[in-house]
Amino acid sequence: MYEYHTLPNGIRIVLSRIPSRVAYSGVYINVGSRDESGADEGMAHFIEHSLFKGTTHRRAHHIMSRIDGVGGELNAFTTKEETCLYATSLGEHLERCLELFADVLFNFTFPEAEIAKERDVVLEEINSYSDSPAELIYDEFEELAYEGHPLAHNILGSKRNVRRFTAERLHRHMERCYTPSRMVIAVAADVDMKRLVRMCERHFGPFRDRRAEVDRSVRPVFRRFERHIGRHTHQTHLLLGCEAPDIYSKEKTAFTLINNILGGPAMNSRLNVAVREHYGFCYSVESQYVPFTDTGLFYVYAGVDHGAGEKTVQLVRRELRRMVDEALTPTALRMAQRQFIGQMAINNAGGLNEMQSIGKAYLSFDHVDTLEEMNADIMALTSEDVRRVAEQCFGDEPYSMLVYGN
Repeated sequence: MYEYHTLPNGIRIVLSRIPSRVAYSGVYINVGSRDESGADEGMAHFIEHSLFKGTTHRRAHHIMSRIDGVGGELNAFTTKEETCLYATSLGEHLERCLELFADVLFNFTFPEAEIAKERDVVLEEINSYSDSPAELIYDEFEELAYEGHPLAHNILGSKRNVRRFTAERLHRHMERCYTPSRMVIAVAADVDMKRLVRMCERHFGPFRDRRAEVDRSVRPVFRRFERHIGRHTHQTHLLLGCEAPDIYSKEKTAFTLINNILGGPAMNSRLNVAVREHYGFCYSVESQYVPFTDTGLFYVYAGVDHGAGEKTVQLVRRELRRMVDEALTPTALRMAQRQFIGQMAINNAGGLNEMQSIGKAYLSFDHVDTLEEMNADIMALTSEDVRRVAEQCFGDEPYSMLVYGN
């Protein structure tokens, strides 16, 4: 289902050939906010913004119109461990997208005037984020949970750091970290692999690889804490979390299913039924599982009425405990497996999601499992597998908790 190729300079290519007039393309880079320290915190996110501001061949408005001018869309995002540039276009403009990716990644100039403007944009983004407790609480939780480790600091960085970023510092960070062997070109389109390789060779091939100065050898240690921060908010925001399997763990599949049972997108998730449907404490309650390369995080978030926080925490703890104490019946297990498989199929039916999924997978594993292989892994799980992994993660209730409220 997927086709692969590696260019001589180390850039890897993965293709999902789909019958569509639209092409979805992107470059995943194995560099994120955890690869920064001190005064460089926030650099990866700022670079993601600034790459589109000028190259040796183009000015900012030329870059913006290169894809938009043919009806396409150009975008990017940064996580704690990756940066991604991506585009959606008609298939006939796929090479235009690939050429632009190569230009901004290897011919960047970071014009000072453009950097000054983008600095204001990012500062405003930080202000906007600070006004959203439902988003800010995740960053503060991770700062407390991983205190002293690069995973602790938030992706946007501090205002102090952003104000001090210069073109020279951005250039140095790019040279140190953004090397060809840390890049994956992911494409979901109706294109022949040989033709795709030729396009990538033409635009990415001339750039030589070099050693990246990225060190992730220090494993993060999850800290337990319980903190209540007074804030004038319309709701009480609470986040309860613990350590979970990392992205390479053999327990990841079982824990992914556990997360979906507890707080996935379906209305029948256990947390939604227990907290919202039975008591009406909140509009939404959800869980998230975020696997990193050397650890993982599991969260439960809820925004609840003032006065309902303590009861909500009790209900959440009860549902986590149920995963340990009550093995799924064969019927409940099959229902959970079928539901999760259906959700994955629907999610990957969109070409953009497909491209992003295979890009991240190939970046991490140098291989992409087909949907059939993932389904087989999920269906192979037994009730005891699920209960055992739940016990490993929730057994001694190793939770940390952060609460925002009056």
